[in-house]
Amino acid sequence: MRIHIATDHAGLEFSTQLQQHLASSGHEVVDHGPVGYDPVDDYPSFCIRAAQAVVTDQRAGVDALGVVFGGSGNGEQIAANKVAGIRAALVWNLSTAELAREHNDANVISIGARQHTFEEVVSFIERFIATPFSGDDRHARRIGKIAAFETDGSLDPDPRA
Repeated sequence: MRIHIATDHAGLEFSTQLQQHLASSGHEVVDHGPVGYDPVDDYPSFCIRAAQAVVTDQRAGVDALGVVFGGSGNGEQIAANKVAGIRAALVWNLSTAELAREHNDANVISIGARQHTFEEVVSFIERFIATPFSGDDRHARRIGKIAAFETDGSLDPDPRA
């Protein structure tokens, strides 16, 4: 599997270690930055590029996912979710990693590097990679509604109206 990775300065050490771990597990890892430590770097560009690469790969039939890091993971998730076709989930335990894939067919996860040990991060990512989308009708229907809104702004009628 191809894994696209991006971070900010807070996640740089994790990113470097994780790239080595994933490569040794047989994954193709693509690093979208940064290339060095800069305490005032701007993570949105790195995360957006990683998310764009995931979408490009998936549309080309390449088995690909993304992982973005930051201090909390919140901003990185927001940035990745600005890319059409991305469903980025903030992950903080094994259950959220699994449900992100199983129920939401998430194709990017975001993790707070200051919130977890390296071992925890590895376990979240491995669970995320190993878990398939369930394909259940209710989950597919909900993902379809998100995609429709993303494409043309359509929503179901407001039941309160």
